[in-house]
Amino acid sequence: MEEQHVIRSLAALAQAHRLKVFRLLVVAGQHGLTPGALAEALELPAATLSFHLKELSNAGLVSQERISRNVVYRAAFDHMNELLAYLTENCCQGEACMPASSTTCAC
Repeated sequence: MEEQHVIRSLAALAQAHRLKVFRLLVVAGQHGLTPGALAEALELPAATLSFHLKELSNAGLVSQERISRNVVYRAAFDHMNELLAYLTENCCQGEACMPASSTTCAC
């Protein structure tokens, strides 16, 4: 993943509403959610949600699909996994990391 894509993705997630939208879409999985369901769950006005979905889409973090009269948004899991892989690529200098339950880094 190119550094500019990483920066664009992290910048898109560095806003509370967009982070909440993205996390809801991750939980929804491949079923995705409509803008109406997202707006209701987050108590956001449609125009505000639309702006945030556009930013997430421009960063490659969400996709959209028209199904009949509805638009369904989904988290872009491939992009998310590439981002996570980039961030953890050289974790702990190749050494095994501490178990997830640990509060300190093994590095």
